[in-house]
Amino acid sequence: MKNTRLVGFAVALAVAVGGSLTIGAPAQAATPAVEITKVYYNSPGTDNRSNTSLNAEYVKLTNRRSSTLNLKSWTLRDKSRHVYTFSGDFRLAKGASVYLHTGKGTNTSTHRYWGSGNYIWNNTGDTAYLRNSAGTGIDSCTWGSKGSYTYC
Repeated sequence: MKNTRLVGFAVALAVAVGGSLTIGAPAQAATPAVEITKVYYNSPGTDNRSNTSLNAEYVKLTNRRSSTLNLKSWTLRDKSRHVYTFSGDFRLAKGASVYLHTGKGTNTSTHRYWGSGNYIWNNTGDTAYLRNSAGTGIDSCTWGSKGSYTYC
């Protein structure tokens, strides 16, 4: 009963002073510093675990900040807890992207390699999770069983 009177009083007071009571809309989520922008989870052709096929499976990460970010010790993982860790200093320039391939290769500023001999991303649906060096979730991307890739 007291709460009903208090709400009624607040409404009456707001109307008396020429205002109104409004409830604000929920805030929009801020764009993550680094965003998962594409996941190619079903590499083209037969899944024969060749290095070419494994490297056609990848995650594209894009720096959305206005400055270079160091991804040292950041991780990318799937639902099954396969984890890739950016080792050493890895600087991603503002607006730049890096492709993280499942197979083996020589790391460059735009292509990194998980070094796995098995596929990481499930064709039947999965989630990619990006965390910073403190373990804080930065971004995630989820897909179902249709298609071969998704834009996040």
